[in-house]
Amino acid sequence: MPIPRSQLPEHLSGLLGFPVTPFTADGGLDLERFQSHLTDMLEARPSALFVACGTGEFASLTLDEHRRLVEAAVAHVDGAVPVLAGVGGGTHMALEFTDSAARSGADGILVLPPYLQVGPQAGLVEHYRRIATATELGVVPYQRATAVFTPESVRELAALPQVVAFKDGHGDVELLQRIRAATEGRLPLLNGMPTAETAAGAYAGIGVRSYSSATLAFAPAIARAFHDAFTSGDEQTMDLLLREFYVPLTGLRHTTHGYAVALVKAGLDIQGRSAGPVRPPLVDASPQHRDELARIIERGHAAVASAVTA
Repeated sequence: MPIPRSQLPEHLSGLLGFPVTPFTADGGLDLERFQSHLTDMLEARPSALFVACGTGEFASLTLDEHRRLVEAAVAHVDGAVPVLAGVGGGTHMALEFTDSAARSGADGILVLPPYLQVGPQAGLVEHYRRIATATELGVVPYQRATAVFTPESVRELAALPQVVAFKDGHGDVELLQRIRAATEGRLPLLNGMPTAETAAGAYAGIGVRSYSSATLAFAPAIARAFHDAFTSGDEQTMDLLLREFYVPLTGLRHTTHGYAVALVKAGLDIQGRSAGPVRPPLVDASPQHRDELARIIERGHAAVASAVTA
């Protein structure tokens, strides 16, 4: 039984997990590995899991693969945390994925930007309105790339009962503050920046404390340690983890387009929990970058150990 939409916002406060989509060597879905991946992530106590989203390579999934992933996640998680599914593309395509997510038992959807198409604000609002009004699921619009909203547009969307939160991956804190003012602080805002931990302090400055963690997918102990420090105000531990792990990881991510996903899968593989390759147009991390990532992960775990014993 999906979590009632009215209760979903309280579950979106805290550490949000974004699983990868494991593939076999020949490119098919690896649902067995997906289930063990979810188990690993749940041990870090996320508030919610977002399946088949950006980290989960939504753009390369068929509708049938998307359905199978969401069904597998809902069955495996078994109500422990909410499961939200990624949807996206043009309006009609997004509606098909939204219907599939609802039929598969998802608790909500994260609406990714419509690919390539850039329209005026009225068209953007209408796209999201049609998706929201076609479902009883909780809807979370995702601001980034081709979907950057004015405060007035977000206020329109926030008036829809299906819209339960707003995720930002655009990174304009001033705009987000204006959005917060326009919605009178009633719409929960989520930090959805790549390597969101590096921006956590800036977002917290305007009252946004919930964030999505790609690190949770491949180094859950590090993600948990940072979030615990963030929640308790332990700036010493936060600074240590930022210096030793998150800032170097961000620098590596910036070297190659698509590394926001490829490095997560490489990190899993380095630690003996392979989720297979990424699908084109993404590329797997190069041997040189894998070696660098391995050193960053080692430093991150050492920093966690150091913080625990301090």
